[in-house]
Parts: sequence; structure tokens; C-alpha cells
Amino acid sequence: MLQLNEALAENSYPGRGIVIGRSGDGRYAVTAYFIMGRSGNSRNRVFVTEGEGIRTEAFDPSKLEDPSLIIYAPVRVLGPYTIVTNGDQTDTVYEGLSQGKTFEQSLGRREFEPDAPNYTPRISGLLHVEDGAFDYALSILKSNEGDPACCLRHTFTYDRPAAGEGHFLHTYLHDGSPLPSFSGEPKKVKIAGDIDSFAKLVWESLNEDNKVSLFVRYLEIATGKYDTRIINKNRKTDCF
Repeated sequence: MLQLNEALAENSYPGRGIVIGRSGDGRYAVTAYFIMGRSGNSRNRVFVTEGEGIRTEAFDPSKLEDPSLIIYAPVRVLGPYTIVTNGDQTDTVYEGLSQGKTFEQSLGRREFEPDAPNYTPRISGLLHVEDGAFDYALSILKSNEGDPACCLRHTFTYDRPAAGEGHFLHTYLHDGSPLPSFSGEPKKVKIAGDIDSFAKLVWESLNEDNKVSLFVRYLEIATGKYDTRIINKNRKTDCF
């Protein structure tokens, strides 16, 4: 099991990342989603609340260039499901679940982002909290070693997750040109502390130059009640 802060600190550019797991005391389903950026357009963003979820928006609208891959709703809630993704496939999963499709089926008509030569993977997570039980899934849709002719689709499901354990999936292995896609299974990581200490650990471990925004939610498994933290580098009052 990796220490999440070490895994983040050792990588200057994991891109966008999803963490899902169970709190150390077993009470909470935990998720975190962060975004990073190298270009001015990617860095010109903040997370804002929208209903029970969040969306991205331009911090300075006058500097917004291409919004197609950077403005979206990373988090939406549908009944017992919390959807967390790095793109507009959040809406695809939401619509699919609404129609009775599975998580995997919902993503079946999507693929990696059309941002050659990186072909950024679409990463997605689904938390299911219902009747005092919790399970989750993670998905990655990526090109075949940079070849856009083939989309590789991997879904990982986790039943009855153990307290203090989670999994971490991010878009890029590390910085580079082109950016290399994540490879292998989601990383097993330790989930520790309350929501504020966990959010602080993640935020302070992300590369200072490249980090942009962070969302963290602790969802009580027994009741369905949740607490949320949002941290935006562009809004200093949001930061620790």
C-alpha cells in the first residue's frame, strides 16, 4: 500500500487524479478529485459547487481560450451514486445510470480525449452507498500506447472495501512530451485522518507550480450524509 502523499510528491505532473476508498475508522466513503495544468488555459480554472456536485469554471473569463476539454462537471450525484470523472463523461455516466445501464455500459460509447498527441485518458469513478453498504468502481479509457486507432477500456470494481484503504487513478504516468498515459491497475493507497487532514495532505503533496483545484468528500456510509471541501489555487481564501 502506497502513502498517497509520497506518490503525489514524487510525480510533478500526474495530470488529473481520482482517489476513492474508505476512511480509517470505516465510517466514510471517501473520494478526492484534483486537476493540474501546464498551460495558462488549464490553470485558469476553479471548482465551484453545482447542486450536490461541482463544476469547473474559468477563474478569469477574459482569458478563457478553448473550453471544450476543461469546462465540465467533475462530480454529480444520482440517488445512491456519486460520479467522479475528469471530463464531460460525468454526464454520460449520469444519463446511463438513469436509464438502467451499468457504469461500464454507460462509458461504452466514450473514449480517450481527442487532444493529439497526448490522447489524454478519460478516468472515471463511481461510489455506491446504499443501505449501510459501500462499493466503488474505477475506469480508464485510453489509447493503445499513443495509437488512437484502438481504445483500451479497463474497469476495476471494489466490493466491501477495507477501512483505511483506497485506490488512486490518474491520467499521466509523469510529465513528458507527449504525456504518457497511466499504465497498470489503480494504485492501492492509504486513507487516513478526517476530511480536513486528508484534504490538506493531498493538496500540499501536489506540485506547487502545476496544481489547480481539489475536491474532497467524506460520505457517511450509515446515513448518506456528507461533508465536502473545495480548494482552489486561484482563490487564496480557499487554500490552507
